[in-house]
Amino acid sequence: MQKIARFYKVSYSQFERDWMDSFGSEPDEIRKIYEEIKLPKRATRGSAGYDFFSPINIELGPGETVKIPTGVRVSIEEGWVLNLYPRSGLGFKYRLQLNNTVGIIDSDYYYSDNEGHIFSKITNDSNEGRTIRICSGDGFMQGIFTEYGITYDDDVTEVRNGGFGSTSK
Repeated sequence: MQKIARFYKVSYSQFERDWMDSFGSEPDEIRKIYEEIKLPKRATRGSAGYDFFSPINIELGPGETVKIPTGVRVSIEEGWVLNLYPRSGLGFKYRLQLNNTVGIIDSDYYYSDNEGHIFSKITNDSNEGRTIRICSGDGFMQGIFTEYGITYDDDVTEVRNGGFGSTSK
């Protein structure tokens, strides 16, 4: 297998700002959450996906949404992208959805103003009235690296300087 990426934590100051924006909380509580962040891992040698682990306990009733700062960033070789999906079992059992359907983490996102902090906005899209409970440390999302190509006439020279949606400004 070709090795093309490495996961890191974002800095504590970046995590604290982003956590406060999503949840609030006391600084001591945020520090504890940050220290317990687990970097994404594959469950088996044959797994394509790297499991992202929830930094807190989450309970979502039908139709409820939460934005989760994962505390994770990823350095990716140019020509590759990280695609993010809900964990298969959660999607199958609860219709857990990523609000952007598939998350796309570009190789230059690592250098953005928010340190390339990966967020996940998830919704319980259950039409069976089921509540999702995800415990701290449980896998809830998976990332799969894929190679991509560009067209022969591609002459883009722009450089990313922001976080979400910054390439369309």
